[in-house]
Amino acid sequence: MSQPLADRLITTLVVEDDVATRRALCLGIAKEPALKLLAALDCVKSAQDWLLHQPVDVLLVDLGLPDGSGIDIIRFCVDRHPACNIMVITTSSDQENVLNSIEAGASGYVLKDTGSLDIGRSLLELHAGGAPMSPVIARKVLARIRDGKKTNGAVRAENASGDGQVFLTRREATILDLIARGDSYGEVARELVLSVGTVQTHIKNIYDKLSVHSRGAAVYEANRRGLLQMDQLKSRP
Repeated sequence: MSQPLADRLITTLVVEDDVATRRALCLGIAKEPALKLLAALDCVKSAQDWLLHQPVDVLLVDLGLPDGSGIDIIRFCVDRHPACNIMVITTSSDQENVLNSIEAGASGYVLKDTGSLDIGRSLLELHAGGAPMSPVIARKVLARIRDGKKTNGAVRAENASGDGQVFLTRREATILDLIARGDSYGEVARELVLSVGTVQTHIKNIYDKLSVHSRGAAVYEANRRGLLQMDQLKSRP
C-alpha cells in the first residue's frame, strides 16, 4: 500500500542509460502518488549539468554509464545538495562498487535483477530515512563490518595518528548502531522512545563529528574508525 501523499511531492531524478530500464523506472515512479519525476537522464555529464542548477529530494543512479561512473554523480550531488537521498540501482554486486558508492554518499543499493523490487516503495523508504538494499548487498556490507571488527586495534591506531579521535555520546553511539542495522529514523525513535526530530538532531551531530553527509557514509566511516558495536544490539524479532 502506498504511503499517504505528503504536503509536498518528493522530487526524483533518474540517471540510467539503458532505455528499457529507464522507462520501467519512470513508470514505477509515476505509479507512486507521493513521488514526482523531474527528469530521466542517461549520462554523467547531463546529470551533473542538471544538478548544477536545481536540487532534488531523491536521486536514483546507475553506476555503469557511457561517459563515466555513477559514483561521480553521487559525489557531485552530495557536494551540491547534501540533503538529497541517493540510491544506486545497478547490475554490479561487486563489493568494491558497493563500498565506494556508500562512501561517496549513497544510502541505498539495489540490483536490477531483483524480481520483487518495488521502486516507488524503495524510494519512499529511502526518503523516510531507510536504507533499501538487495539481500546480497546487505550481506556484503555486514561481512565487511565483521571483517573490520577483527582489525579494530589497527584501525584505532591509524586514527590516533592520522584522522584524530572521534568521541560519540552513548546515545549517539546507540543511534549510529541502529541506523547501521538498517532501522529508519521512525524505528530508531520508537526503540529509544524519542521523537523523530530528536533522532535527526543526534544524527546531524554524528554526521558533523564524522565529517560526512549521508547515512551510508556515516556507517562506512564509523566502521572504518571502529566505532560500531552492532554485536551488542538485539536482533529484531
